[in-house]
Amino acid sequence: MWIAILAVVLTVAALAVVWVVKHRAPPITVQTTKVSRHSLTNLVVANGQIQPVVQVTISPEVSGEITELPVKEGQLVKKGGLLVKIKPDVYVAAVNQSKASYASSVAGLAQSAANVEKADADYERNLELFNRKLLSESDFVGFKATRAVAHAQLESATNQVNMARASVDSAEEELAKTTIFSPVDGTVTKLNSELGERVLGTVQNAGTEIMIISDLNQIEARVNVGEMDVVSIAPGQKARLEVDAFKDRKFTGVVSAVANSAVGSGSKLASSSSSQSQQATQFEVRIRVNDKESAFRPGMSVTAEIETQYRTNALTVPLASVTTRPMKAAPKTAPPSTGGTNAAATSVTNAVAGTNSVAGTNNGNAGEKSALAGKPNEATKPTDVVFAVAGDRVKAVAVKIGICDDNYWEITDGLTNDQEIVSGGYRAIGRDLQDGSKIHVGPAGADAEADKK
Repeated sequence: MWIAILAVVLTVAALAVVWVVKHRAPPITVQTTKVSRHSLTNLVVANGQIQPVVQVTISPEVSGEITELPVKEGQLVKKGGLLVKIKPDVYVAAVNQSKASYASSVAGLAQSAANVEKADADYERNLELFNRKLLSESDFVGFKATRAVAHAQLESATNQVNMARASVDSAEEELAKTTIFSPVDGTVTKLNSELGERVLGTVQNAGTEIMIISDLNQIEARVNVGEMDVVSIAPGQKARLEVDAFKDRKFTGVVSAVANSAVGSGSKLASSSSSQSQQATQFEVRIRVNDKESAFRPGMSVTAEIETQYRTNALTVPLASVTTRPMKAAPKTAPPSTGGTNAAATSVTNAVAGTNSVAGTNNGNAGEKSALAGKPNEATKPTDVVFAVAGDRVKAVAVKIGICDDNYWEITDGLTNDQEIVSGGYRAIGRDLQDGSKIHVGPAGADAEADKK
């Protein structure tokens, strides 16, 4: 019995010491502000390059030596203007050969037509003789077969003519492809080939990329957006653009397209190294630039801020005011205290854990579920909280956050307008403050000075 009494006395003494230490701890210096209303714009920031909307790669469809190259890089070209000529000798010979075959097939067709005419005349004359019984059946069958053969030969000759005509057309088309004209108005932004160089046609693999023509009057920014943000981006959203080459200017644009597949997806991605596969998945977003700038060049670096969401008159707190704490749920029905021991034990438990149950408008849906499940003190996942000022102490209030901008978080539940909250300093909000902590409102930087000491 004496052992039990001694154990109770020691426990109460230990609890009392913990309680005294906690409540005599020096106040934490903080800065405060009031919950206010602002208009927020949620931005997705992405980096990429300036590229023309219309950009055409010029590759020859036939192979050969470049005999004429009247353009140079940076030159303006008109639609239909001459870009490249490839040595045509082989293709001229092919045209002449196909034309000769065509002429031969036409002569063969004329001969077959004459044979048909003769066979028809012989058949008609001998048919009359056969009907008068002046010609044997075997002789008549011979004339009939000759007529059928002549008609078949005529059909074959006709087909030969059509084939020869198609061959001529194909050869002439190949010859025409030795001269390349500009398909668009634009600027030669890249020239890879030189006069006298041999190039491969697109029939053989990808062919030779001779040049690139771009319409610099229509410019877009192509930026890569992470998979977490791309779901909130859609065509028509506004964007602000900063081009590294124009540091003193900002441009505006509109999202014109969002890629349906990730950058580098497909066989290339499947065969990439393990280090590449660990990189964040990104999607290309195209932003049409509203402002015209003649000095834009393809490949210039650009940073885009895309406006994905907008709130008017939203309830907001500073970004620094929101932190996370592992919240604990209170029992659904608190047991009565028999001598302060239970209350003190609860205080010690919370002090050791470094957390307390949160009171407020959003103070523990998860905790209520735990209590109903028979686990009233089970820790929940980290919860977004804001420290509300209550006299010389703070109360950790669980909040629901919405969108944010560079300065504020939107609060959708948990706080009211003009409610005083802690807005600094960084160490106090991020680490020191707990539910019920004593505070002192002081100038910014006081916690940093304490760190130095």
